[in-house]
This record gives sequence, structure tokens and C-alpha cells, in this order.
Amino acid sequence: MAKLRSRVRDAAEHALARHQYVAPVDLLGALGWLPAPRVQEWRQGRIPYLAQVLPVGPDRLDAVLGYLREWAGERGMVATELDYPAATRDRWQLRFTADGEQALERAFRTHWISPELSEGRRRQLETRQAKAPDLVVNIPAGDWECAACGVAEPAGEYLFLEGGEPLCLGCADLGHLVFLPAGNAALSRRAKKESTLTALVLEFNRRRKRYERRGVLVERAALELAERQCLADEDLRARRRERDAVRRADADVRFQAAMAERIRELYPGCPAQRAAAIAEHAATRSSGRVGRSAAGRALDEQAVRLAVIASVRHLDTGYDELLMSGVPRIEARERIAADIDRVLRDWA
Repeated sequence: MAKLRSRVRDAAEHALARHQYVAPVDLLGALGWLPAPRVQEWRQGRIPYLAQVLPVGPDRLDAVLGYLREWAGERGMVATELDYPAATRDRWQLRFTADGEQALERAFRTHWISPELSEGRRRQLETRQAKAPDLVVNIPAGDWECAACGVAEPAGEYLFLEGGEPLCLGCADLGHLVFLPAGNAALSRRAKKESTLTALVLEFNRRRKRYERRGVLVERAALELAERQCLADEDLRARRRERDAVRRADADVRFQAAMAERIRELYPGCPAQRAAAIAEHAATRSSGRVGRSAAGRALDEQAVRLAVIASVRHLDTGYDELLMSGVPRIEARERIAADIDRVLRDWA
């Protein structure tokens, strides 16, 4: 268990540096036991209890929670128990364990917050963490049937899942909302603020194997009000966007330089030009690559290593040729694993 204890402490330190608090759910994700899509499904009420999707048993979970408490005690962290409301119409409290054992449930709900935060900042953090997730409506790829009214719906018709059952918007009491496509951040933000009831619209991207936002459902009156507000200050927001674009470009250049320096620190044998190219590719804004993840922005060693491995895989091995010849992805990665290790050893 010594290795697990070390992994828990390292993950907790990284989480503290990034967020100024550590939550057990986030820690399980950092350990590689809880992918983000499973957390999303659980928050949306699609998974009865979180332990159901974990690849480890109760003994390992107890050990992780114990190591986290030990670390938090040494660091003088402040324990705060927060609720986890589901993204359902009734906002019921989510469960972590099969039997709902109170001690374990409390341990999972406990967030360990930095003692350096002011009281006001701590309250803000607690309020944000305890906020119920947005309701979510899906765009299904195939035909389906509403579990409440029994009406057959074609592919593309909005579907609301509750308790694992598909509901049409009418049966989910969301039929009066109108769709606002993604793309205008100011309009979406204002419409959500003015609307008493809202729901995110997601669609599963088969290529990327993840749900992606397509827009939001809001009340018609809220959308009309938001449109008037956006028209009133359109020129001001245009000037602000220009300034923000310049600022983001400067920030991206600085971040890519810092990542290239971090790559050279971890892999001194990597040519400077190659390190710069890896950093530019991995840290491209809105790319979804590892460099734009929270760990990547923190220049976490594992995140940087993954960026380097991705570059080596595609440029220094026959991986792409194997894929094009029909070799399954997992098998192709196994075949070129030794080649990647060789390059990393040379660079290290």
C-alpha cells in the first residue's frame, strides 16, 4: 500500500495547487480510477451509486480515503462536507456507495479546503462546489420511445433521462423551452441568467467518444430579453473581444514557451525545435489535447509526458501506417510501445 499512499499524496498536492481544495471524487479521477464521463453520468443521475463504476473494491477505497485524511491532517486542511445534488428535476442527493453507509458517504462528501483561503473566499468555493449541475437533454442518434407517454420519437428529438428512463420534453415538463444554439457566449450566458428553468443540450460525438454541447434550452421570454441586451452593447463587446484576442494570443505564446522548457527539463535530449513543436501542438487552445487540461496547464509531469509520447507515437514510429493498414488501435499501440520507450530513453 506504500505506492498507493504516495500516489494519493502526490495527487492531493497537485489538486491543492490547482484548485485550493481536494475532493475525493476528483482524487479518484487523478488516480485513473474514475474517468470524467463516468462522473458526468453519475451527476446526471444515470448511475445509481458511484462505487458501481470504480475498478477497485471497498478495501482500496477505504485506504484512499484514509491516506487523504492523513495528508489533510498534516497540511492543516479545513474539512467541509458538501452536498451532491443530481442533475434531475427533483435534485435528489447522489449516493457514493451501494448501501449508503453514512460514514463512507460523509467521507466522500468531505472537501479538504486550504487553510490559507479567507472566510469569504471559502464560502464562495463551498457555494460553487455544492451548486446543482445543469439539467441535461440529449440528442439521440437513433429512434426511441418515451417511457411516460409511449410515443415513438425519431432520431434527433430531444431526450431527457430520469432514473435511466427516456422522457420526451413534454413529459419532462421542459416542452415550453426553446433551443438556443451554441456559438454566442454572451447571448447564452444572459439567456441562462434570465431563464428560471434551463437545460444543456448534448450530443454524443462517436469519433471523440464524448458528449459535446450543442446549445441550451431556455424560456422564450428570457431569450428575447437576452437578445435585446446583446443588441444594446454590441459595439462595446466587439472592442472587448478584440482586446481579449490579443491577450489570449500573448498568453498562449508564454504558455507554449513554458511547456517547451518543461519538456526540455524532463527530456534534456529532446531537440529544442522538437520540444517547441510538441508544446505548440499540445497546448493549442480549444484543441482538447492534454496540454489544455488542468494538469497540462499546471505543467504536471505526467501531462507533459503524455504530450511527448503522443508526438513520438505519430512522428517516430510506424503507428499511423499500422492504423491505415487496418490494425486495431490497441494492438498498434502495443506493437510500437518499445519504439516509444527507446526514444524516451534517448531523450532522457
